[in-house]
Amino acid sequence: MSAVLAGVGLIKKYGSTTALAGVDVEVGARDSVAIMGPSGSGKSTLLHTLAGIVRPDGGQVLLRGDRIDDLGENRLSALRRKRFGFVFQSGQLLPELPAEENVALPLMLEGLPRAQAVERARRWFAPLGLDGLERRRPGQLSGGQAQRVAIARALAVAPDVVFADEPTGALDQATGTEVVRLLTSVTREQGAALVMVTHDAEVAAHCDRVLRVRDGRISNYSHFTVS
Repeated sequence: MSAVLAGVGLIKKYGSTTALAGVDVEVGARDSVAIMGPSGSGKSTLLHTLAGIVRPDGGQVLLRGDRIDDLGENRLSALRRKRFGFVFQSGQLLPELPAEENVALPLMLEGLPRAQAVERARRWFAPLGLDGLERRRPGQLSGGQAQRVAIARALAVAPDVVFADEPTGALDQATGTEVVRLLTSVTREQGAALVMVTHDAEVAAHCDRVLRVRDGRISNYSHFTVS
């Protein structure tokens, strides 16, 4: 596997607590990795460090071979906008904007005119089962629909990596299963890597690999056959 994203010897401490104790991880294009572990194990810290949200105290984060953890904040922020997509537990959609503008927002932040950004955003609605919901605001969407809009927003910039933090945590089991199947399949189709934190083993089983973290270290990998 040629790594799109890699963490090498990642160390992160919060006071006397070691959240990451020398973690190595690689994720390739079309590869999906679920990170699991008990509360306080370091799984969210690992995701945030790989995503450039948290800076490691030691080690390196590499995106297609280029180190990113030592970038200045402005360059790192631009990289997150252009090359990473994010799906959070609550979706974090802007309530005052219709769905199509929520999806288009990352494109507009990069300077694309609104009309062009919205046109590109609308292309995601039919593939994600959202046809006809373009003008609805988040309060008019079901939980599953809102998460699919969040997936569209994450993919709109054609990212190298999509990061998902408990993306099904606020959904019922059936809706969560539908969302994670969509998330893993669409990121694979787009050639993006997927890194997902979840506490749910059934959700994790939809990924190609499961990385289990305990006490800031990787305890083991599990591999699944992609259907």
